[in-house]
Amino acid sequence: MIIIRLLDIREKTNLLQIDVAKKLDVSQANYSRWETGTEFIPLQKLNMFCNIFNVIMDYVLGLSRDHKPTKKIEEISPKVVGNNLQTFRKMKNMTQKDLANFLNTSQSNISYYENGRNIILTSFAYQIADKYHISIDWLVGRS
Repeated sequence: MIIIRLLDIREKTNLLQIDVAKKLDVSQANYSRWETGTEFIPLQKLNMFCNIFNVIMDYVLGLSRDHKPTKKIEEISPKVVGNNLQTFRKMKNMTQKDLANFLNTSQSNISYYENGRNIILTSFAYQIADKYHISIDWLVGRS
């Protein structure tokens, strides 16, 4: 089960969904879908949320009990994510095809992620972090 702590974090600061949505430059309906777990929050918006509330991504997504960041970044670099994804994959002796099969996506998507052409989906980052016990914050360059 994926634990998303957006609601808990927001309520501790006595903010309304609309307040957080404005800070993230999204509609309240969009933010609500993230908070209820109907949709995954995109990594760039998750990064913004973490910067606003001074928490780490792994905590927000229920992968860690620790919540204080060691490093904040203004914007996630697809190149950094791609390099870290490739480093992880090679450390696990996986091919791009192996990782694609695990994530139920195409090898070309993995190639695009690793080359920094696209940023990995939050749901894919979560699956990798959960199964292989790596930090999403590390993956995106926040630690």
